[in-house]
Amino acid sequence: MNGARLRKLNSPWFIWPATGVLAGLLFFGLDYLITALTHESTDDAFIEAHVVSIAPRISGQVLAVHVDDNQMVSSNEPLVEIDPADYATAAAQKQSSADAAEANYKTVLAALDLMTAKVATAQATADQSKADADAAEATDVRAQADFQRSQALRQQNTISAQEFDAAQAAVRQADADLAAARQKAVADASKINEAKAQLEVTKTSVTMAFAEFRQAQANAQAAQLDLSYTKIYAPCDGRVTRKSIEPGNYVQIGQTLFSIVPTNVWVVANFKETQLKHMQTNQPARVEIDALGRSLHAHVDSVQAGSGARFSLLPPENATGNYVKVVQRVPVKIFFDEPLPAGHVIGPGLSVTPSVRVSPFEIPGWAIALLAAVLAGGARFVFQFALRRKMNRAAPQ
Repeated sequence: MNGARLRKLNSPWFIWPATGVLAGLLFFGLDYLITALTHESTDDAFIEAHVVSIAPRISGQVLAVHVDDNQMVSSNEPLVEIDPADYATAAAQKQSSADAAEANYKTVLAALDLMTAKVATAQATADQSKADADAAEATDVRAQADFQRSQALRQQNTISAQEFDAAQAAVRQADADLAAARQKAVADASKINEAKAQLEVTKTSVTMAFAEFRQAQANAQAAQLDLSYTKIYAPCDGRVTRKSIEPGNYVQIGQTLFSIVPTNVWVVANFKETQLKHMQTNQPARVEIDALGRSLHAHVDSVQAGSGARFSLLPPENATGNYVKVVQRVPVKIFFDEPLPAGHVIGPGLSVTPSVRVSPFEIPGWAIALLAAVLAGGARFVFQFALRRKMNRAAPQ
């Protein structure tokens, strides 16, 4: 019975299939061993993305909602409309105030031009009056000289009494004209100061009118901006999630209506600190996504400067109580090198298993297969050798 069993084990129908199975087991075992020595892996890893919360900048009643849950949207696509009636009315009122302020500013500018011209006119009149006073003074000086000569000639009876009286009247007339010219020059000079004071007042009015105009313009622009906020557009490409708004709802400023998850995602893998000894940026990786059942090519982007526990809401305080050393986990950011399948929804929170190559040592698959075949062949030879010896001992002498 033992001899028949040994001969069955030595049969090619058993030896070669068993050798093939052993070679396959050795191939997978060697591949797993080499991978464990050259790669670092963790199942504490998840998909992450920049989740954009959509919230209104103004309050009001929702007029229309153009998206639904899990809908794909493009950048600048309309999402929500808020009733614009109140904001349109406010914008019209602010614009009317801005137009009125602009008209007032232009009126004050015209008054400034008028006062500037008035100052120039007053200056010209004062200059003319001063010139007239100078001319009257010259006439008075000449009349005084003529009168003095007339006095000398009258004493010598060279001129008649009539001529003397005419010279004396001319002097009196010249004195009166000089006094009037000087008074007029002083009055016209004072009008210059008066016109300049009015000009300064007008300049102040222009400054105030311009400030009011700018303020009215700013208010009109703010009202127009609020009116534009009645329409909410998508800030980026992505998929709508957690929608909690319907037409007719009244929304407040900053209230989250829904979120948009962009298509650009990455992996945050929480490796043990003991696994980071050889991990560096740009090292190749393979990321197995549980939702796909397949792995994708990726690479290490960065390693966080600190453990995840240190940046948690309540970081541990190791200076109190009894200390127990716990291996910390450090978030590692991993980017995909190939696009995700278009037919699947891959969003934040999905579980993945990344495997990062941390060693340049590599054995190609064909070499592992050859080594597995050689080891399986050697095992087959040893097995057959031991089997034959056992058969020889079991044979009758």
